Amino acid sequence: MAGPGRDVWVAAAQSPDFVELRRRQLRFLLPATAGFMAWFFCFIALTAWAPELLGAKVLGDLTLVLVLAVGQFVSTFAITLAYVRYAGRRLDPLADRVRERLEGGRP
Repeated sequence: MAGPGRDVWVAAAQSPDFVELRRRQLRFLLPATAGFMAWFFCFIALTAWAPELLGAKVLGDLTLVLVLAVGQFVSTFAITLAYVRYAGRRLDPLADRVRERLEGGRP
């Protein structure tokens, strides 16, 4: 893509609002991803190296592996909900400003 259209996008990507938008996004996504991946790989490691621990009964016939597996789903939904709330408060207003500038034809 060449021409003035490309220049608008390059300038927009280098604008302070866009740089701040990316910084805010990464401020949430990096720790959330790292935390979830650590939790996920810990669960996988336990299934490989501690199956007897995961077979322990927690409540009646409910085993620890089932509790942790359901916890994976619950944490996925919790992270999603937290991101939607964070984006609504911290990202969307800034993204709207960036979009308005682009639609108005100025970086």
